Amino acid sequence: MNAATRLLLSASLVLTACASDAAVPVYGYKVVHTYPHDRQAFTEGLFYRDGFLYESTGMIGASSIRKVELATGHVLQQRDLAPPDYGEGIVAWRDKLVELTWQSQKGYTYDLDSFRPTGSFHYPGEGWALTADSRHIYMSDGTAFLRVLDPETLDQVSSIMVTADGAPVKNLNELEWVKGQIYANVWLTSRIARIDPVSGHVVGWIDLAGLGPKPDQMIDPANDVLNGIAYDAKGDRLFVTGKQWPKIYEIRLTGPKH
Repeated sequence: MNAATRLLLSASLVLTACASDAAVPVYGYKVVHTYPHDRQAFTEGLFYRDGFLYESTGMIGASSIRKVELATGHVLQQRDLAPPDYGEGIVAWRDKLVELTWQSQKGYTYDLDSFRPTGSFHYPGEGWALTADSRHIYMSDGTAFLRVLDPETLDQVSSIMVTADGAPVKNLNELEWVKGQIYANVWLTSRIARIDPVSGHVVGWIDLAGLGPKPDQMIDPANDVLNGIAYDAKGDRLFVTGKQWPKIYEIRLTGPKH
């Protein structure tokens, strides 16, 4: 292959990549409201239910599950997770709260109202995040695959490979079920992937660049990244936050950008 041919091929590949990237719409955001958030909360899981936020926090010795008053950020109820477990994502299933741990290969269940422990379960690999629809629980593990769990047994029944323009999307983190799609934070980025749960395709990106505290205002700039999505289905409100961020943001999507 001569130099001219290589140059033409490279240009073709670049143009194809750009065209492919443009095929997935990118949405922006507008901040509708802000709410206080505990600066010590290393947010790993977040969901909204019956007027309250439920949050799980990470770090060994600082992991917890919490019920939080949205307007004030006041923690109404809390249960700590003992070392050496590192708390990760949570989800509600009926009257049960399900929690993952990062590398212990086990999770826990609690009574949703009292946070009383009701059991434990095991899984291979890492646990990152959880969400649910009316039939299944979905689990991320830091890869490009989402595990599909039976909500009663918490056994894996299938998996979904997540792709954007044919390429796997790795580092899928905190999850939320929103209007028939799975929203997923992509760890260490300012983007949320909007995933079709049937095909696994990313059908949209939400670009949250510029949201949150500036690096010099963060406790730990390397790790205090965007992570946490909650959706109020009745009020059609979308909330996002990050690890040790001082605020929770209610946002409205704009766009998509062209």
